[in-house]
Amino acid sequence: MSNIEKYGESTFEQYKNINEYEQEFWYARDMQQILQYKEWRNFLKVIEKAKIACESSNQNVLDHFVGVNKMVQLGSGAEREIEDIVLSRYACYLVVQNADPSKEVVALGQTYFAVQTRKQELQEEFDSLSEDKKRLAIRNELKEHNKSLAEAAQNVGVETPVDYAIFQNYGYKGLYGGLGQKEIHTKRGLKKSQKILDYMGSTELAANLFRATQTDEKLRRENISSKLEANKTHFDVGAKVRKTIEELGGTMPEDLPTPSKSIKQIEKQQFKELDNK
Repeated sequence: MSNIEKYGESTFEQYKNINEYEQEFWYARDMQQILQYKEWRNFLKVIEKAKIACESSNQNVLDHFVGVNKMVQLGSGAEREIEDIVLSRYACYLVVQNADPSKEVVALGQTYFAVQTRKQELQEEFDSLSEDKKRLAIRNELKEHNKSLAEAAQNVGVETPVDYAIFQNYGYKGLYGGLGQKEIHTKRGLKKSQKILDYMGSTELAANLFRATQTDEKLRRENISSKLEANKTHFDVGAKVRKTIEELGGTMPEDLPTPSKSIKQIEKQQFKELDNK
């Protein structure tokens, strides 16, 4: 087990709480234990530094550090009320930034909360995009991941262009309930020159992105040594993504609407808007 697994992400995830507004938070008493501070009074000094950093960043301290009282059970079975502090993800980030840097778990905590905070920022940025911009962003990301997927597939025996076309088709068949690229193309009523990935909405593109990234990782992680195994792996991953969509009550990819504009048309529109600025 790596140190990040032992002390980092799994530890911080274990103590994470979710409030009624679906927001993440941690209790300071838990953070005290995770960051290996024996005395609460010493950990309070770290929290005070974090509050100063919060205020210096023009953030409302009370939005991120909320004092609470809670009951804890003593060894005798009796209960005692103690002070605690509810910390937002940002507050935790500031706490680990101001904690003792000589502790390995502190360094790992800094990485964990920096990554989680950036993930949230990216999610918020993405959520604010229009559907066209979401499509374009995911399609560009999928292009890059398909390059990595092609490399992973080549390493396990998918060598020729025909091999790769067959390999990709297995992934589509898994995700689309048996429909291959040709069948999807026909179902969408696309012209011969039009690519199916250019006529997918953001939800459908996201499902295909997940299929591609998970297949890439699985091919690299497991002892797969032939194109037949690679094809089966791609199909299985696609089928699991489909199963997840079904369990979540989502619409199957083949039943999602086909956008009227292609990715190329969106790109041209964006370039035109840039030229007019």
